Amino acid sequence: MPRTWFITGANRGLGRAFTVAALAAGDTVVATARDPHTMSDLTDARLTVLPLDVRDRDQVFATVAKAFDVTGRIDVLVNNAGYGLVGALEELSETQIRDQMDTNFYGALWVSQAALPYLRAQASGHIVQISTVGAVGSLPLFSMYNASKWALEGFSASLADELRPFGVKVTLAQMGGFDTDWAKSSMKFADGIPAYSAVRESILGTPDYPDMSAPAAEDTASEPAADNEWAEPAPEVAAAGLLALVDDPNPPLRRVIGPGAHQMVAMALDARRRDYITDPEFTWPA
Repeated sequence: MPRTWFITGANRGLGRAFTVAALAAGDTVVATARDPHTMSDLTDARLTVLPLDVRDRDQVFATVAKAFDVTGRIDVLVNNAGYGLVGALEELSETQIRDQMDTNFYGALWVSQAALPYLRAQASGHIVQISTVGAVGSLPLFSMYNASKWALEGFSASLADELRPFGVKVTLAQMGGFDTDWAKSSMKFADGIPAYSAVRESILGTPDYPDMSAPAAEDTASEPAADNEWAEPAPEVAAAGLLALVDDPNPPLRRVIGPGAHQMVAMALDARRRDYITDPEFTWPA
């Protein structure tokens, strides 16, 4: 049966790929973006585009209500809106920290909370939180991004238990890297402190944060994506993984999506295991 989707941050990157894939599958989509005009090139009759800034709780509740009014039901809710923030904790301003949490964490929380009465009433639905392998481990300079996704995973795991008696499912889609604007124009950077130059060099390959206001230089010497072992997969690969997830009649709480992502999760869990086994009173589960 055709499904109805509600997708946040649908105008670019993974959100756009999810939207296009759902429409191609014959489903109906309510897509949201801060600027709906950025989706004017998508003219499918089964697509409704609504303006939404997920940081605004009142707007979230009004938009979710409108989506249910327009479609009658929502089968798949995808909390995708978010961005990356790079900076050592000492370098980040209060405004940068709050905006990161307001978007990546509170945005998903407000959308989930707004949809719950409707999902309970229809006794069905699948909430998919777009998380990351960074919610399993951590990376220097990404503390606030990691924190926003760890927080997302914490409330969503509890939410899954709360909603199970009502027939509503919750899955944390732990995404690997994909070729989107996430690590490009969407990413935001702190003002660098010289003391962290070596950390930046080790993580970013440069002692300074990039100047995002400067036009990107064309790299004429770069390899074609198909021949570059470091090339990230297209967002359509993530969309195919998401469709497979929502097709699963018994989806797991956590699903790793993306080439190489499974190894990254395994490395993060192994690092945690090695921490715990230094305690003689702790026995790691067999």
